[in-house]
Amino acid sequence: MLPTTPSWGSRTQPSSLPSSSSSSSKSTSSISWARSSALGRGLEDGAREAVRGILAGATANKASHNRTRALQSHSSPEGKEEPEPLSPELEYIPRKRGKNPMKAVGLAWYSLYTRTWLGYLFYRQQLRRARNRYPKGHSKTQPRLFNGVKVLPIPVLSDNYSYLIIDTQAQLAVAVDPSDPRAVQASIEKEGVTLVAILCTHKHWDHSGGNRDLSRRHRDCRVYGSPQDGIPYLTHPLCHQDVVSVGRLQIRALATPGHTQGHLVYLLDGEPYKGPSCLFSGDLLFLSGCGRTFEGNAETMLSSLDTVLGLGDDTLLWPGHEYAEENLGFAGVVEPENLARERKMQWVQRQRLERKGTCPSTLGEERSYNPFLRTHCLALQEALGPGPGPTGDDDCSRAQLLEELRRLKDMHKSK
Repeated sequence: MLPTTPSWGSRTQPSSLPSSSSSSSKSTSSISWARSSALGRGLEDGAREAVRGILAGATANKASHNRTRALQSHSSPEGKEEPEPLSPELEYIPRKRGKNPMKAVGLAWYSLYTRTWLGYLFYRQQLRRARNRYPKGHSKTQPRLFNGVKVLPIPVLSDNYSYLIIDTQAQLAVAVDPSDPRAVQASIEKEGVTLVAILCTHKHWDHSGGNRDLSRRHRDCRVYGSPQDGIPYLTHPLCHQDVVSVGRLQIRALATPGHTQGHLVYLLDGEPYKGPSCLFSGDLLFLSGCGRTFEGNAETMLSSLDTVLGLGDDTLLWPGHEYAEENLGFAGVVEPENLARERKMQWVQRQRLERKGTCPSTLGEERSYNPFLRTHCLALQEALGPGPGPTGDDDCSRAQLLEELRRLKDMHKSK
C-alpha cells in the first residue's frame, strides 16, 4: 500500500491508522492489503516501463544535442582550445565532456524520484534487492555507549545507515532516517526500547521510506523534520536551532540546505551524559566527502558545511552512507601528499576487507583530510581553485573551489 500523502510540500499527520481492537477490521485490512499489494506490483511494473521510456527519451535528446555540438565544433574554423591541466596530480577532464548528474537523465530521474510515486516504487524495489543481497546488512557495525546513552548504527539498503539513539535508563529510543522499517523494528525489539521519535534529515526515500510503517506501528511516535522538504508523514516540523528532548537526550536541529532545500542535521548534545556530542549528518557530510547539491548551489552548500565546521573537533560524525573508501580515494587524487588521509585510508581498507563499518569519524579528523572541508587551504586553492576574484572575496573563491571539487568528484572512479 502506498503512502497517501496528498502533496509533497504539505505537513501531514499519519492518516487513517488501523485499529487493533476489532478482529473483523484486521481481516478486512488483510484482504485490502493483499489486493493493494497485487495492485502495487502491477503499478510498479508499469512504473518501471514509464521510467525507462522517460529516461530513454532524455538520453536520446542528450545524444542528439551532443552530435549537433560536435558537428558545429568541426565546422567552426576557430575551435576553442582546451585549457591547461589544473595541477600535475590531476588528469584534466574537459567540462564539455564532464558527466553532470543534474543534466539530461540525472535531472529527469531526480524529478521523478522526488516528485512522483515512481520514486517510492523505485525505493521499494531497491529495498527488496538489498534485503535479498544483504540479509544481515551491508556492513558489520558496533554500538557506542556513553554513560547511559547508546548510539546504534543500522546498515540498510546497499550503503545507507539508519540510527537508534537510546536513553538506556528510560528505555526510550529515537530513530534517525529509518529507511528500512523492518531492520529498524528488529533493532528496537532486540534492544527492548520504546520508539518515541523519528528524526528525518531530508525527504529522499532512502532516508524517509520507513516513516509510514514505523509511525503506524508506534502510535505515539512523532516524526520530525523540515517543513520545507515535503517529508512523508511529518507530524512535528522543525526549524533551525529547535531542540527535541527525549529523556536525557537533547537533540538540536541545524538547517543545512544544499543537498535538498530543507535538509537538517541533528546534533546530540553530549553535556547531559558527560560524553562526546554526536552529529547525524544525513547527506550533508560523509567521511571524507559531502552530498551533491541537488537543490542548491555551491554557496549554499559552503554555508551549510561551515555550520558544522563550527562544532567541536571531538564531535562524532555519524553519516547517512558508507562512502568512506571511495571518498578517501578521491581525496588522494586532489591531495596526494596528505598523510592524515593516507593513514585513514589504510584503516578504512582494513575495515572494509572484513565488511566492517567505518563510522563514526570525528570532525577533527575530517578537517585534516576531507577536501570539501578544506576549501580554505591555500595548497588546495592553488591546485584547483580560480584564486580570489577582483574583490578578493574569500568566500566566493572557496565556493568556486567547492564547486570544482564537486564536479571532479562526480566524475571520479575509485580504483
